Amino acid sequence: MPDNRINIQPAGLHQRRVDGLVLYSHVVVVEPRKLVFISGQLARDVDGHVVGVGDMRAQLRKTLENLKIALHAAGADLTCLVRTNTYVTDIDEYFKHVDVRMEFYNHAMPTSTTVEIRRLAQPECMIEIDAIAALN
Repeated sequence: MPDNRINIQPAGLHQRRVDGLVLYSHVVVVEPRKLVFISGQLARDVDGHVVGVGDMRAQLRKTLENLKIALHAAGADLTCLVRTNTYVTDIDEYFKHVDVRMEFYNHAMPTSTTVEIRRLAQPECMIEIDAIAALN
């Protein structure tokens, strides 16, 4: 995690929890030297084939693995995340797999927005995540 990063959970704001886990930070303050912007990642393999068609858990895992690869290419890792936007086609199904999300985000605790949408650009995909990371 960058030395110049502070996660804040203001006392006056509700902390959303699922299974006792806080899912995101309300505020992340960073005085960055370098910002990394990651385009929306989908559950696609290196050849562009959708992984886990119809399986939110498999798609969430592959999407997060792809996010990790993208961060690594920029010299960052998951602890550098400060912001994620997650788009899902079934928010109830998405929240059944918080454990997978926490496997990847448990140290980062980025600010986060999750919204349910009708569909993604690739219809077989159930989840897309874009992100911003900050490096020292």
